[in-house]
Amino acid sequence: MSDENKKYELVKTDTVTTSGRTLYRIRALVAIGLLVAPGDLGGYIENVNNLSVYGDAWVSGNAWVYGDAWVYGDAWVYGDARVSGNAWVYGDARVYGDAWVYGDARVYGDAWVSGNAWVYGDARVYGDARVSGDAWVYGDARVYGDARVSGDARVYGDARVYGNARVYGNARVYGDARVKERYDIQWFSNVGSESGTLTVCKAKRGLFVSRGCFSGTLPQFKKAVKAKHGDSKIGRHYATLIKSIEIWFREEKAK
Repeated sequence: MSDENKKYELVKTDTVTTSGRTLYRIRALVAIGLLVAPGDLGGYIENVNNLSVYGDAWVSGNAWVYGDAWVYGDAWVYGDARVSGNAWVYGDARVYGDAWVYGDARVYGDAWVSGNAWVYGDARVYGDARVSGDAWVYGDARVYGDARVSGDARVYGDARVYGNARVYGNARVYGDARVKERYDIQWFSNVGSESGTLTVCKAKRGLFVSRGCFSGTLPQFKKAVKAKHGDSKIGRHYATLIKSIEIWFREEKAK
């Protein structure tokens, strides 16, 4: 351990192992912020490179930080959270509960990732964003501003969820989707022959639609529905939903 580390020490007698790696519980050597006193035990890290020796960053509870992951600034990782791979958590960010942040993901600013949420790949969650529940944010997705992603929602690909947008339930936002306001997205549950979720949101060009294996524009979705379901009950139901979607986004555009 570096001689510069006067912030915490590794407790060599208190360890956990994962994927062949040994993680050590940490013990504070000085007061850290307002909540950690000298001698307080924290969570587990693999080595001093996982938790900055500067600032008020801390790992507590049963949280694990390992691999090339790095927690710094005033960020906290706690509860049963896991941060691994090359992930960074910094600024005033919070990762807690049973949340996982891994890969090359970044969580920073005042962002919170909690519950059973996963943030991974090259995803970025920042600003005052909140990702919670069983939500996943991955790929090159960005969630920022005051955005909220929760429930079983998935945000991935090149998607952007920001501003005061809300994405939850079983919604799927991906591709070139751009969701800034809560009115930029609509979703409908228990739809189609598989009783799934139909998600429609604004994109770089027009509207992005996802339903099961389908993803594309609204005109493409119309053609796919007509080809597969025709004038059946399911086809007529989809036609009604499409008309509702057109009315909604036409009126929003008019505003």
